Amino acid sequence: MAQMYDVLIIGAGHNGLVAACYLALANKKVLILESSSEIGGATLSARAFEGMEANISRYSYLVSLLPDRILEDLSISFETRSRRISSYTPTYFDGEDTGLLVERLLGDESERSFHGLVEDHSELEQWEKFYGDIHKLAKVLAPTLLQPLLTRGEMRELAVSAGHEEIWKAIIETPIGATIRERFKSDLVRGVVLTDALIGTFAPADSSVANKCFLYHLIGNGSGEWKVPLGGMGELINKLSARALALGVEIRTNSKVTRVKANEDCVSVAVSGGAEIQCNYLAANCAPQVLAEIMGTPSANSLPGSQLKINMLLKKLPRLKSGIDPLKAFGGTFHIDEGYIQLEQAYSQALTGNIPDVIPAEMYCHTISDPSILSAELKAKGYQTLTLFALHLPYALFLENNEKTKTLVLSRLFAQLNAYLIDPIEDCLAMDANGQGCVEVNSPVDLEATLAMPLGNIFHTGLDFPFKDSESDQRWGSETVYKRVFICGAGSLRGGGVSGIGGHNAAMAILECIQSPTWV
Repeated sequence: MAQMYDVLIIGAGHNGLVAACYLALANKKVLILESSSEIGGATLSARAFEGMEANISRYSYLVSLLPDRILEDLSISFETRSRRISSYTPTYFDGEDTGLLVERLLGDESERSFHGLVEDHSELEQWEKFYGDIHKLAKVLAPTLLQPLLTRGEMRELAVSAGHEEIWKAIIETPIGATIRERFKSDLVRGVVLTDALIGTFAPADSSVANKCFLYHLIGNGSGEWKVPLGGMGELINKLSARALALGVEIRTNSKVTRVKANEDCVSVAVSGGAEIQCNYLAANCAPQVLAEIMGTPSANSLPGSQLKINMLLKKLPRLKSGIDPLKAFGGTFHIDEGYIQLEQAYSQALTGNIPDVIPAEMYCHTISDPSILSAELKAKGYQTLTLFALHLPYALFLENNEKTKTLVLSRLFAQLNAYLIDPIEDCLAMDANGQGCVEVNSPVDLEATLAMPLGNIFHTGLDFPFKDSESDQRWGSETVYKRVFICGAGSLRGGGVSGIGGHNAAMAILECIQSPTWV
């Protein structure tokens, strides 16, 4: 006889675990099926380099979109740390190596840096006003991410009634590229602003896709601040899984779902090995395309992912030609060749099927803010982790020969980085137990193979604004055409990034159905 559960969840990533916890708190019998031998999905931490005791956040690395309310609701203590430095962008200006330093809370260092690079001193004032206005808008919009969907008109009215019509128009109704060009004069400053509109996407500055990405990058928790997860991203999985198990959730690894059949009475799920499980509701913490495949239904076309992630373990941080302290330079987001024009040129070249001549990229050092992911021995030796995230490298570039292309891109990126360094990055790499440099490269093709992200898209189906069209019958953004089947991952509306929002909203939708079944 088939086993029966109130809710079955496909995938033990952070969204699946969040959904499970909410459902278990409502006294529902919940089973999570995870195809891998490990839980966590894109949020796991791992010993990426043989013989090196460093717990690397392999795919995701900073936290902004995870609402504090979810942690409070689930009684989870998950610590994050603020970074004093927001970003540093090395450049060559007026005959010398220098850079733009931006503090999270703008101070004298930021002022000197802006004024040393930009003739028009109003650029810093524009920066403060622009991000100040966005911060005000974020405080209004962020709470709605855990509520039933508003329509575009309702969300706009919410912003306008709070006095934020101007910034709403600037980042929702006007192409973000046009807004940036209007607000800022320096190509370097424009580029720093634009990067938040492009992470993980493949789009030009004036595309609505860029607007959506920009909004999500700056709306988290009403502040938009990106924080360092204490203990690495895998610590979030540890806390969520422990809470789920304590609430009675059952988690099975090495359990790949091979078929899902939904009818008016229940959902039947076939699992590798021959098991057949029945449930009243199913929440899919996988890409909607993957769900469509196992349900045998048509799937929407996938959008290609467009990023390369490089994880490194270093013996030391490299010194910079600009003379800035490496702890400051790498303490925030370190931009490499991300001027506005460079970003647009890279997109245009990649669009024609070529690796950009200059690949825009940015870096982040976890261990400056949180060395706890390293063993005591590595900490004592001064080792550091470094993560590089390269833009405008779409899936198609890697499809024919993934390993060869990754090697070529890695070589180019190291050469670009070394142009700003005294110490070549290759000389700073730690060596693993096999004498190999501690470098791990993941392309969109790798993400598709290891995480079942179609075309390596970290957003699964592409981003949408966090509101719905007036005609839509979506209530939580997780509903499918099947009344008993819901999407709870990054493919749900408002589900992208490490947020748990997709998991929360799917759980709320299911609990509403249980109280008032929509198929009756």
